[in-house]
Amino acid sequence: MRVIIEKPELDPFLEERVRRWSPTIHYLSQTEVHVYALAIAASVLLSFFPFLIVIMTLFRDVFHWGKAVDALEFALKAYFPVDLAKEIRNNLDKVTHRRFQVTSLVLLLFTSNGIFEPLEVALNRAWGVAKNRSYIANQLLSLFMVLLCGGLALGSILLSALNPEFASGKYLWLLAYKLAAIPITILSLFFTYWILPNRRVPVGRILPVAAVVGIGVEALKYLFLWAWPWLNLKFRNEYGDTFKYSISLILFSMVTSFLVLAGAEWSARGRAE
Repeated sequence: MRVIIEKPELDPFLEERVRRWSPTIHYLSQTEVHVYALAIAASVLLSFFPFLIVIMTLFRDVFHWGKAVDALEFALKAYFPVDLAKEIRNNLDKVTHRRFQVTSLVLLLFTSNGIFEPLEVALNRAWGVAKNRSYIANQLLSLFMVLLCGGLALGSILLSALNPEFASGKYLWLLAYKLAAIPITILSLFFTYWILPNRRVPVGRILPVAAVVGIGVEALKYLFLWAWPWLNLKFRNEYGDTFKYSISLILFSMVTSFLVLAGAEWSARGRAE
């Protein structure tokens, strides 16, 4: 007597979710995507401190704008755990001097291409573009993207410095600052998805993706803050106090890169070849 085992039927909603997300999971499991994410994360670590040094030196030593320095410190405390933000601030005090940091500016411009170069390649592959831009064209575009995305982040800091309620109502302003970070993140992702691919990209395809990924990036930031006590202890035990902060930045940047690359796959799915 043969026993026939019928395959259980999935719930239609669950089946639709599996069908929708399977290509993204397959995409993120590819080796080259891991290489892109690691390259982006390493470049973030290389360019993060030079960028802060340039901004801090401009605010403090060139324009002598104390409120902007306070706003920058406020932004660090809003984005990073307390001890990590304090470590970053202490390192800034050690390396900044009473002159403009030309070396840091050159280093920032040199390392910034490491962030956008693998991003361009990844977006080109997602959209089915076989040819990448030339090295010179990529460098010029990377510089433009650094100025554009960095300018958006810098603009939020300057708005904080210009607001007369910033110094007196920091807790209320902290909430407003965190809410304002969401559209800034979304706008930066929109420009990244729109400008970097070496082809025309339909705005209607990338705008909702940038919104979802932007919200996801902000949610990931708060997840990182929530998990920081455990991560801090783990990294201290495995890497020591010397490297734990660098490892934490690389880990957060790499996970964020996976989310951004998933959005690239999502927006380009079903593209017209």
